[in-house]
Amino acid sequence: MYYVQSSNLFRRNNHVATLSERILKETAGSYVDVIADRSYCHDGTGVLAKVSWEEMGSPPIRQPYRNYLLFDHITPANVSLTAHLHHELRAFAAEKTMHFSDVGGGICHQLMSEGRALPGEIIIGADSHSCTLGAFGAFATGVGATEMGAIWATGGTWLQVPETVALTLTGALPLHVEAKDIALSYCGLLGMDGATYQAIEFIGDAMPGLDMADRLTLCNMAVETGAKAGLCYADAVTARYLAGFGTHVTMQQEEPCSYARELTISLDELVPVLAVPHRVDNVHPVSEYAGTEIDQVFIGTCTNGRYEDLSRLAEILKDEVVAVRTIVVPASRTVLQQAAASGVLKTLIQAECSIGIPGCGPCIGAHMGVLGPGEVGLSTANRNYKNRMGIDAEYYLSSVTTAACSAIAGEITDPMEFL
Repeated sequence: MYYVQSSNLFRRNNHVATLSERILKETAGSYVDVIADRSYCHDGTGVLAKVSWEEMGSPPIRQPYRNYLLFDHITPANVSLTAHLHHELRAFAAEKTMHFSDVGGGICHQLMSEGRALPGEIIIGADSHSCTLGAFGAFATGVGATEMGAIWATGGTWLQVPETVALTLTGALPLHVEAKDIALSYCGLLGMDGATYQAIEFIGDAMPGLDMADRLTLCNMAVETGAKAGLCYADAVTARYLAGFGTHVTMQQEEPCSYARELTISLDELVPVLAVPHRVDNVHPVSEYAGTEIDQVFIGTCTNGRYEDLSRLAEILKDEVVAVRTIVVPASRTVLQQAAASGVLKTLIQAECSIGIPGCGPCIGAHMGVLGPGEVGLSTANRNYKNRMGIDAEYYLSSVTTAACSAIAGEITDPMEFL
């Protein structure tokens, strides 16, 4: 059973600390040395972190029980070289007694969200979307593989405390609009570099109505604006979720803070949106692109591969058959088990979806659903950069609801008109 400090609010020269400053215990602009409460990497960055660590002289792993090595990016192995590297990493994790998850365990960020990440912690991941875990009121951020090798050796790293952008969410989501539409909307509002090396703090009267799956989606895409972290205060929603994993936490008290910038999004006014090739911040209403033919739909990733996403997909696909190839990849084995037990998986199979092994799937264009030249895909992932998921292909980003409707129609479809 774990308990965390609920508040570390401090004031200096009338500056009221943001959540990031409370966790890092310094004001924005300061440089701090921190010990990572948890650090993790995956099969891709783990290979490079190991090389970095060896170049440092292979020092003892500091606090191995705080380190996680989680296979997800190219799992199962796509070629012999990948398989060889996986073999080396398995042996390394066992020798160093790190927490380890093998093929099919799931995406690193999702696994850390399943009762491992806690409010008030400093969590460092060797992947840019490590900011996902800020949904728990943690300071979670990504680093490069070289830095992860140093964290293995020292147990910590240094950070510059970021300034914070307050993103106030008001009202409630309309029918057929979901958290992914919020995330894409704020990416369009801020732009791909609009919050560079800042933290985004999600606040407002809408927050109690957003569950943990929603919050994980919101924080996941903070990095798409250049942000160092995205954070939600740990509240009753957080406490209930973690209690389901046998972990009891004290909630964080939200108070007015000294923000670098404040923005507001009224959820009542949102509509289903798309990120149009080839930028995450090129955001438009789905209605503007309705009728665009697509070759593939992909539902999954660390943004939208949770059980809540698969359940929503199944509700829409019930008694339907998809018109284009539709790949569904659960974010973790736990998600897959939930989908199997509830009947969601059966519904998706009956709708002729292809179910992938839990992990990242085709998100980075390595395997399990890469697009061909000239093909068009619709994805619930977080990036649509040129050539990312297929050379000379195009990928649109959307919510699960938009993806489900489009899979049935065989073309980009506005849920507002379809459902």
